[in-house]
Amino acid sequence: MTDIAVQRIDYGYFVRPAEETGTGVPRVEPALGYLISHPAGRILVDTGMGHAPGVDAHYQPHRVPLGEALAAVGSNIDDIQYVINCHLHFDHCGGNADLAGVPVFTQRAELALARTSEEYLASLVDHPGAVLQELDGETEILPGVLVVPTPGHTAGHQSVVFTTGDGTVVVAGQSHDHATAFTGDVLGRRAGVGVLPAWLDRLLSLDPRRVLFAHDNAVWTP
Repeated sequence: MTDIAVQRIDYGYFVRPAEETGTGVPRVEPALGYLISHPAGRILVDTGMGHAPGVDAHYQPHRVPLGEALAAVGSNIDDIQYVINCHLHFDHCGGNADLAGVPVFTQRAELALARTSEEYLASLVDHPGAVLQELDGETEILPGVLVVPTPGHTAGHQSVVFTTGDGTVVVAGQSHDHATAFTGDVLGRRAGVGVLPAWLDRLLSLDPRRVLFAHDNAVWTP
């Protein structure tokens, strides 16, 4: 199906503290979503950074509100008919409440974590009007739109795969922190080196032309 298109959505940025970067120094990261235009409706992958006590002090976020972020690419909140969260941390589902009544696709394992783990903010997930569609593994949610489990960052992390006019695109969310890390795993697979995600073969079997990330403007290409 070649009449599917994708646009990047800019939700702002945040500062990842030194203790979370693995480098000993803080790192500023973008918060990105992706708007997929499909014949059956517009799908939004991730909705921005949510508000909650402690979040601002820890991550110093500079937020672009959902409506403003969508307007920047010629869309608006009323255009969105489906939501897919790659996972349910605050910086990926923060705008879900602005889309009350819109189906939200999430892995069952991820939703269970969001409701029980202190790493999540359950109020951003189970907000008034939430319509949660729980998935158990790989699922084609619309013709030509495949959700593939890519656990690692969280147990229920998922990626979205679809084909545009110039080839197959993977929105890999935070399967990797950045495109360089994904490159390293792809090369490690070729060389037979390293401990690689079990799902990497599945993603590469889909012959992606582009892989997009939630916290990196860089795009992986083969």
